[in-house]
Amino acid sequence: MTEPVIALTKALIAERSISPDDKNCQQMIIDRLKPLGFVIEEVNIGKTKNLWAYHGSGKTLMFAGHTDVVPAGDESKWCYPPFEPTIDENGILYGRGAADMKSGVAAMVCAAETFVKKYPDHTGRIAFLLTSDEEADATDGTVKVVDLLIKRQEQIDYCIVGEPSSDSVLGDQIKNGRRGSLTANLVVHGIQGHVAYPHLADNPVHKFAPALNELVTTVWDNGNEYFPQTTMQIANINGGTGAENVVPGDLSVQFNFRYSSELTDEMIKAKVEAILQKHHLNYTLNWRLSGHPFLTPQGELTDAAASAIKAFTQIDTKLSTSGGTSDGRFIAKLGCQVIELGVLNKTIHKVNENVNCQDVITLQAIYIDILEKLL
Repeated sequence: MTEPVIALTKALIAERSISPDDKNCQQMIIDRLKPLGFVIEEVNIGKTKNLWAYHGSGKTLMFAGHTDVVPAGDESKWCYPPFEPTIDENGILYGRGAADMKSGVAAMVCAAETFVKKYPDHTGRIAFLLTSDEEADATDGTVKVVDLLIKRQEQIDYCIVGEPSSDSVLGDQIKNGRRGSLTANLVVHGIQGHVAYPHLADNPVHKFAPALNELVTTVWDNGNEYFPQTTMQIANINGGTGAENVVPGDLSVQFNFRYSSELTDEMIKAKVEAILQKHHLNYTLNWRLSGHPFLTPQGELTDAAASAIKAFTQIDTKLSTSGGTSDGRFIAKLGCQVIELGVLNKTIHKVNENVNCQDVITLQAIYIDILEKLL
C-alpha cells in the first residue's frame, strides 16, 4: 500500500520509541513540516522530546498526540515482529503503536500537509503539540508544554487529540471529555507476631476488612448527562512475609477512583479519610492525582467533527467520556474545545496491536474536512 499516510505510519512504527525514548519519530515529522513553512520549536525536557509547531496565524486548531509507545512484551507472541510494520492480505497493519497512536499522528501530519499545499494562504493557524512522554510518567511532556503556552498567553481555540477513540467502527464515537483519575496509596499499620499468639499481635488485614467492604460498596455519585458514575477499584493489595505462621505488621493497598464532574478530588479524599477513621485504623495515606475531569460541550468542534465523520463513514457519531485518561486533561487548561478522534481502540497495548489501513486513510480525510470547516 503506497498511500503517503500509510508509508508514514509504517515509518513511525519502525522506530522502537518505547516511552519516553522518541528515537527518530519527531525528527521525521519535523522534516515533513518544516519545508511547508511551519515554525518549529523543540521543547526537550530530560529524556522527553516535545514538539511545538505551527503554520499561519489567528484562530488556532491544534493537533495533539504522542510518539511514544508501551513495551511490546514477549515479542515471540506476536504474529509479526512488533517493530517491523507488516500489512496482511486483508489490509491490516500490525505493529506496536499502530493504533496508539502512530497512525493518528501520521493522519494529522498528512492532513496538514494536504491542507497547506491546497490552501497556502489559509486563514487561521494549524498547530502541533507532540510528546514522547504520554505512555509513562507524563510529567515532562504535554503538561510542561501547556504550561509554557499558558505563560506565553498562546490562544488555542480547538484541539484534536488523535488518540484511538473509536469503539467498533471508525468514527462511532468522539471523546469530548474524560473522568478524573485519583489514586490512593494506603498502608494500614498493625503489629507483627506469631499466628498462634494473636493476642500479642494486631492483624492489619483483619482490621482493614470492614473498611474495605465499605469502600467498595459505597455509591460515590450517580454521574450526570455527560459522565458515568464514579468508580473505585482496588489495584494492588499486599501483606505478610510469605511465611504461614506470621501475622503481618503492615498491609499495603492501592486503589483508584475514576470520577465524574459531580465530585472533586478533595471530596473523595475527605470521604475516604472519614471511612478509615470510622473504623479506627492506624494508617498512612498518600494520594496521586493524575488529572481532573474535563468536558467540551457540543459546539463548533464537535459539530465539525460529527459532520466530517458522517460525510466519510455515513455514521452518526456519539459523544462519550468513557475510558481512561489522555493528555486532553492537560490541554483543557488552555481553555480550548478539546476532543479525541482517532482509530479503533480494540487492540491498544495488546499483543498484535493493529489498525485497518483504510481507517487511517479515512481518518486523514476526516481531519482535512475538519480543517476546511474551521479554518
